Amino acid sequence: MSGIENYLGFLLAGIIMNMTPGADSIYIITRSIAQGKKAGIYSVLGIGSGAIIHIVLAAFGLSVILAKSILLFNIVKWTGAAYLIYLGIRMLIDKSNLFNNEKTEFEKVDLWKIYRQGFLTNVLNPKVAIFFLSLLPQFIKPEYVNNSIPFLILGGTFLFTGTIWCLFLAYFASFMTDTLRSNDRIGKIMKKVSGYVFIGLGLQLLFRKN
Repeated sequence: MSGIENYLGFLLAGIIMNMTPGADSIYIITRSIAQGKKAGIYSVLGIGSGAIIHIVLAAFGLSVILAKSILLFNIVKWTGAAYLIYLGIRMLIDKSNLFNNEKTEFEKVDLWKIYRQGFLTNVLNPKVAIFFLSLLPQFIKPEYVNNSIPFLILGGTFLFTGTIWCLFLAYFASFMTDTLRSNDRIGKIMKKVSGYVFIGLGLQLLFRKN
């Protein structure tokens, strides 16, 4: 499909990664708790808009760079593999709580400001850019790396599934947060599963033949 290989595998990995708690999901949850569902939804829209910037930059920037040299393609592949494995190991050894045990309160602000803060939270996060650069190339055939279409399709898929999950978080934030905070064992299991997924993706990328 347009130079993409193992799209189903990408879809599955993307869903798991979307469900892995991070800065964005914590931001959405705390906004929803402090200011209601509507504030949470505007947070999701802001974060999604930021992700679009990363996807476009990865699609048009990375595709051009990788098209210039097989060596550059391999450097990106190995760097991406190392980064994904690093993320997985860090999640496996991290002993901290998955969620903060205290609810964060925000001052009353307008919805546009909530949207803008969500956008800046995502677009200015270098880890998001590195994540896209690490993940997308391993699902694109080497002969198609000079084409931005596969990058846009994969990035759009990840954005779509992530937005659905984030809207779910915003809607059920209070209930879900209370449940997870009261049962730290759930958080530990989620961390371990996510860690193994990252390591598996990194190893797959590392040993993949061009």
